[in-house]
Amino acid sequence: MKYLILVRHGQSEWNLQKRFTGWVDVDLTANGKLEACKAGELIKELKLDISFFFCSYQKRAIETLNLILNTLRIRNSKITKAWELNERHYGALTGLNKDEMKKVHGEEKIHKVRRSWEYKPDPQDRNNPYHPINIEIYKNIPRNKIPDTESLKDTYERVVPFFKKNIFDKMSKNILIAAHGNSIRALCKYLLKIDNKNISKLEIPTGNPLFFEFDENKKILNAKYLDKDRSKDLLFFN
Repeated sequence: MKYLILVRHGQSEWNLQKRFTGWVDVDLTANGKLEACKAGELIKELKLDISFFFCSYQKRAIETLNLILNTLRIRNSKITKAWELNERHYGALTGLNKDEMKKVHGEEKIHKVRRSWEYKPDPQDRNNPYHPINIEIYKNIPRNKIPDTESLKDTYERVVPFFKKNIFDKMSKNILIAAHGNSIRALCKYLLKIDNKNISKLEIPTGNPLFFEFDENKKILNAKYLDKDRSKDLLFFN
């Protein structure tokens, strides 16, 4: 049996401020760093030999993975950083406060923006300093690959092909991925076969490792959160 562990980064500064973050690079809070270290302790208890490590281009995911590796006492590991694992791009909502946007647009619409499968916010102006084309870490990504806004469907269409091409064939070994709420939702939709309607119900908590156990045919035998006190419903997985 082999294992895949997905970890949403620890709480970020913009998580704390309830701002739409998307592709903007923000730091972890002190609590977020503690969540990452706690994730490392939970993974350490499994006593697994983990062979491959992946994360997004974004420093909140990179720092989370590094804190986990420090906790595991793993040194000099090769980390694959992929922009395809980035958070969903929230378009013109990027940087805005979620509670304030509920007052402006209504709670139902903001829930639709955050959780629905195909709905996407208005595009972000490319002159906006928060647009990815104006953020240094994305300078090596082709301009035509950088979105102005995304739905979860759009996020799925970059995350899942990357997973199939670069990660799935490595699953004869144990793998750890540090990513984001929506890139992990996209992976869960694929792995757990969640339909377009019910994916809106799936929430991914920060810093709580999601543990998948596979058989030799890469069929999921088990899926669970390692921190049971902060676990979320995995919907229809038995």
